[in-house]
Amino acid sequence: MMLVRQLLGEQLRRERLAQSRTLREVSRRARVSLGYLSEVERGRKEASSELLASICQALELPLSDVLREVSQDLAMHEAVQGAVLAIAPAPQQPAVRLLGERAAPERPAELRVHDVAPATTPAAVPVDVAA
Repeated sequence: MMLVRQLLGEQLRRERLAQSRTLREVSRRARVSLGYLSEVERGRKEASSELLASICQALELPLSDVLREVSQDLAMHEAVQGAVLAIAPAPQQPAVRLLGERAAPERPAELRVHDVAPATTPAAVPVDVAA
């Protein structure tokens, strides 16, 4: 799953690099710490709307343009993810389990009599009930 903060950070970094500007320069103009701006660009910090406006102003970009690009990127990721889910085959359960094979982790292991029964049935053992 793609997070909006990651897409936003990628877009801000693309814009900054397209302008050949350094993190230091943009952080000074936006009045935000260099480390925090770096974290925002890497998608590790969720920037407030005030901070985003300040960064966009430092980059001389309308916030609406940045958000539009992020929205388009998100739509593309969703479309690709939807296409992958549509063509991915559903996981198949084996028709027959071998003796000693573990059950799938999402359901508890089942033990059936025919799984552990010996190949030949032992002869009946007489029991003396009179004793």
